[in-house]
Amino acid sequence: MENRTINLSKEKLIKNTIFTLSLFSIISLFLIISILFKESFYSIKEIGLIEIITGKEWYPTDLENPAFGIFPLLYSSIYITLLSLIFSIPLGIAFAIYISELAQEKVKAFLKITIELISMVPSVVFGLIGVTILVPLITKIFDLSLGYCILTASIVLGIMATPIIATLCEDSLRMVPLNLREASMALGANKYQTIVKIVLPAASSGIFTSIILGFGRIIGETMVVLMLSGGAAMIPESVFDPARPITSAIASEMGEAVVGSLHYSALFTAGLILFVITIITSIIAELLSRKYSFKLGKGR
Repeated sequence: MENRTINLSKEKLIKNTIFTLSLFSIISLFLIISILFKESFYSIKEIGLIEIITGKEWYPTDLENPAFGIFPLLYSSIYITLLSLIFSIPLGIAFAIYISELAQEKVKAFLKITIELISMVPSVVFGLIGVTILVPLITKIFDLSLGYCILTASIVLGIMATPIIATLCEDSLRMVPLNLREASMALGANKYQTIVKIVLPAASSGIFTSIILGFGRIIGETMVVLMLSGGAAMIPESVFDPARPITSAIASEMGEAVVGSLHYSALFTAGLILFVITIITSIIAELLSRKYSFKLGKGR
């Protein structure tokens, strides 16, 4: 009886601790949202949200005629993110398929550890590698005056996002019921036909979830785009043009913006828009994850 009372007390303590931490997370989220809305209200009131989003010029430090249109920043963020996904999606899915379906146990263990180690490397280290190796290489191959451009930043970001996509995809593939593979083999399909026709479709929701989470990881990255994208607040016309994504603009300009000024508020508005995009991608990922779990439960 005494042991049961102690166990119940421990369970209650754990339950209350988890509840407190969850409540703290929710309160922190609402505080972040409230600060973003509070600080961005001035620029939204003075300029207008539509004008800020659709404005094609970003010259906040021009004393005579400042411009606070974040469209070039938003366009650059999405451009770099989508181009990064073009690099990371095939690599991530290929790694996941090989690890889950084809690799031997020793190779599988080695690759999983390697992918986890890559995911733990700080982004500034990736930025330094890009500056010392990739920038001169891009400059030489494409005969550019400078290799700081969208392509350079996208390649490095694609490499950074690959471990996330690969890990989540591998988990999704591994959770596909074994009887689906066995049934496919029994009907005469080979290993590769089973992967393409059975395993990948069954894990499609989990794969889409990993891609969306990779999107959120890339679009919120700061150091790599700050170091490699070139920093030009303009609408890029090609992958060789320099760009300034939202995160880069906030990181490089926040320290110089006068607190309470229109420039300061406009940066918070840019951060608010980026925050909304991230929240939307997280919600989509959660919905797909629930759908994926439901399909697996139904499959079993």
